[in-house]
Amino acid sequence: MSTFQAVAATRLYRMIADQIAGRIRAGDFARGARLPSERELAEQLQVSRASIREALIALEIEGYVEVRVGSGVFVTISPDGAGFPPLAGPAGLGAAERDDIGPFDLLEARMLIEPECAALAAHQATPAQIAAIRDAHADMSLTDSPGRHDREFHSAIATACGNAALASAVAHLWNLSQASPVYSRMQDYFVTTQAWAAAHAEHQRILTAIAARDPIRARHAMHTHLLGILARLREDFDSFTDLRGYP
Repeated sequence: MSTFQAVAATRLYRMIADQIAGRIRAGDFARGARLPSERELAEQLQVSRASIREALIALEIEGYVEVRVGSGVFVTISPDGAGFPPLAGPAGLGAAERDDIGPFDLLEARMLIEPECAALAAHQATPAQIAAIRDAHADMSLTDSPGRHDREFHSAIATACGNAALASAVAHLWNLSQASPVYSRMQDYFVTTQAWAAAHAEHQRILTAIAARDPIRARHAMHTHLLGILARLREDFDSFTDLRGYP
């Protein structure tokens, strides 16, 4: 009796990455060559620049290219067939890679859920829950590794919304984000000291609105915060200046 093969849903950025990898393997781009800019690739492939950025970072993780922030993206393998990583098409993907949802899809999903969690928290959070949100916010300002406290802040708001399904959805989206190599690498490039300072100020506005029991302002503050994250991750590789070393 014949059996069916599992069908893997290929992410758009993965399809883009495979096409660029194929061009590199075919010799269209020599080792050391600079790839076209994000804008040029987006126009040629008729996709968003966000999808291009995700694809380029996936290719860097696989060893095809090197991202030089402020300069562009450069090919790191010779098109002679030696040392090529395997193509990461659907048949070759492991379970973790098949589930690697792109950063922008994850953030857009958060934008649908977390502003409502903030509004609900403003309406019905207990004093203890508001204190937990405040503590997570304070801890983020006192640490050199703010990522963990960033999650604690958002998780405390989700818990305070009073809806277990929404809180579970928020936790799942954070788990997907933290398990994503593409998301992690993108944060390495674009989440700077200045970005964390901006996020901390945005958190303060969310906290103030929740503590004031103002659901409209809480919803707006959370939505603005997530839009800010999207904007920071949409910085162009070709023009972005790395400012991590500055206070």
